[in-house]
Amino acid sequence: MPDVRIDSDELLSIRAAELYYDEDKTQDEVGAILGLTRWKVGRLLAAAKQKGFIRIEIVHPRARKLSLERDLRERFGLIDAVVVPVAGARSDADLRDRVAQGAADFLAALRPVPRTLGISWGRTLHDVAAVLGEQWAIGVNVVQVNGGVSVNQRAGTAAATAVEIARKAAGEATLLPSPAILERVETKQSIEADRTVAAVLDAASAAAAYLYSAGPADHRSAHINSGYLSTAEMDELVRRGAVGDVWGRYINSEGMIVDPALDARTLGLGLDALRAARTAILVTSGEAKHAVTRAIVQNGLCTVLVTDEATAVDLLASGDHSTDDKDSHD
Repeated sequence: MPDVRIDSDELLSIRAAELYYDEDKTQDEVGAILGLTRWKVGRLLAAAKQKGFIRIEIVHPRARKLSLERDLRERFGLIDAVVVPVAGARSDADLRDRVAQGAADFLAALRPVPRTLGISWGRTLHDVAAVLGEQWAIGVNVVQVNGGVSVNQRAGTAAATAVEIARKAAGEATLLPSPAILERVETKQSIEADRTVAAVLDAASAAAAYLYSAGPADHRSAHINSGYLSTAEMDELVRRGAVGDVWGRYINSEGMIVDPALDARTLGLGLDALRAARTAILVTSGEAKHAVTRAIVQNGLCTVLVTDEATAVDLLASGDHSTDDKDSHD
């Protein structure tokens, strides 16, 4: 066997940690047992943590992974990040609930309060609206940034999500009563030219902050469930390199539109609005969204990320990425 030598301070660190964490002794009590000063015990415990002898995990569902949040901010130039733990989550739905609560907590603490909040739609934002506290803010007006009217609304209507977020902020909701994707580009252009719709889009483009999620490019997509796309059309988007959608617009890993013709029939703000935004809050969770989350974060389509621990780890492991070519959002 190799000769493993452990210095006396290292052994003391381990023993101090055992007494302090496993036996619930105070630092004074640890010092008395080991014949050390309280100051020395504190130094030993700090050294044990620094060397990785101690691992502390907070498992409350509303806890946050602060070191991962810091790493995400530094690596990708984000203004902020919220990362919730995966420990104890029993299902993808449970994890999505945690992330939704993290987004609700972040939104309620956001300062200055955004007087106009632009939102997209989907299951994730529906969950955020459900867990937002009453009076999370006062006088926030919520405006839809893209169309969301469809035949199938199993996850709750886009309008209902906007109305609920606005109601809980004692504000008003400005709705965009249109499908997300039109059959003909001429129809889409005609609707956007309508005075009422144009006014909604103008209000959306002037929003102080955006809150949105992203969809995966697979058969679980809300666009398939809502009847906008067929499974065959989704397969074709994937063949072209799509990793998911943002505001209904399908992008590849470089954050570029994969189907300009489909994009031309998609009603709502374009991705340039996200790239120019000072506050663009992406709320996302689950392995199915890892690829689209990477595309969004790495290509400057959000300034704030709210996600789960596994997604954060995937992002940080996705390779070196320079933020020199990103907007600074200053």
